[in-house]
Amino acid sequence: MNTSIRLIKTESDYKDALMRVNSLMDAQSTQLVTDELEVLATLIELYEDEHFPIGKPNPIEAIKFRMEQMDLTNRDLIPLIGSRSKVSEILSGKCNLTLKMIRALNKNLKIPAEVLLQETYNALPNDMNDIDWEKFPLATMAKFGWIKKILNLKDHAEEIMRDFINQAGGIKVLPSAFFRKNDSSRQNAKMNKYALTAWCLQVLILARKVSIPPYQKASVNLDFIKYVAKLSSFAEGPKLAKEYLEKHGIHLIYVPHLPNTYLDGVVLQLDNGSPVIGLTLRYDRIDNFWFCLCHELAHIGRHIKDREDVVFIDDITSQDFYYEDNKIENEANEWAQNATIPDPDKFNRLLNGPQTSKKILNLAIEMQIHPAIIAGRIRHELKNFRLLSNFVGHGEVRRYFKTENG
Repeated sequence: MNTSIRLIKTESDYKDALMRVNSLMDAQSTQLVTDELEVLATLIELYEDEHFPIGKPNPIEAIKFRMEQMDLTNRDLIPLIGSRSKVSEILSGKCNLTLKMIRALNKNLKIPAEVLLQETYNALPNDMNDIDWEKFPLATMAKFGWIKKILNLKDHAEEIMRDFINQAGGIKVLPSAFFRKNDSSRQNAKMNKYALTAWCLQVLILARKVSIPPYQKASVNLDFIKYVAKLSSFAEGPKLAKEYLEKHGIHLIYVPHLPNTYLDGVVLQLDNGSPVIGLTLRYDRIDNFWFCLCHELAHIGRHIKDREDVVFIDDITSQDFYYEDNKIENEANEWAQNATIPDPDKFNRLLNGPQTSKKILNLAIEMQIHPAIIAGRIRHELKNFRLLSNFVGHGEVRRYFKTENG
């Protein structure tokens, strides 16, 4: 064997090695010649792998090759791709393969997933059969600017939503958003879980964009919430509340509600455990904002200390979703009521007497809260929501959060 064999480092070395292989191919076959050819072939292959990598086969060409092997026509691909026109668009390169198509082609035509995926994914994602990706409100999400506006949104529903989920913290956050009715939710039976999930994911995406200090567990108690409620007495109370909560490691995010969510607020957690309060402000009233905020803070203070992957969904404004045996919601209501009306005896005296504007304003000053909170509680207790409507502050909250969602 040629003792001058060395690593192939340059193009000149590569050409010399090829010439040596050609000369050996014409030489008499001996063990030395065979050994040298094997060594040179290995060295040449290593150099070529590094300098002339062969890309993955084109997925469309791979499909056509397998069709030829299996004697298939375009019509045979309809069950795998969707329709005659869609098959034509795919094979002509006018449309990209979707994950649903890739799974079908991989399973039925045995085309390697990595060939069909190319560089889109490292591997074919698990098929989550319990999720119907097309049921997400993609058109509305695109309208709100949460996802890009593209043609045939539903055809790419899984890819779009997987990317959306990744932005929210990864697939591990999905169980938190795919809520089941349980003892930690007060939600409308008509609630669309796909719309709700999309809304919650958007809340998490926005929260992840804001850097705040770490949350200290057990830092939220009734006194903490009472202090937050007193911020209502300031002209920019909602803004001050947001800043105060962020200072203590709690995100406060406003996202307009999606149709069929019937939602006031939620408590979620980021993948790092930081609590996130999401509000829809669908009624945009001062009294509603402060009670809902205090209610969600009560969930954080009373219910997530030792619970992971927890979520609370609240339709606070509807009486249809109050359950007498719902211990968790009753506890959250108790703290929210105590925080927003710190002196219930004085409030009850007002409730049982004439509720004049002067008395409401005086009590608000005395309790250091916004008069809308008192008016809202009176309306709630008397079940008269036409009463004191000039006090509850219609259209006075969302404006403090406009910069967050545009």
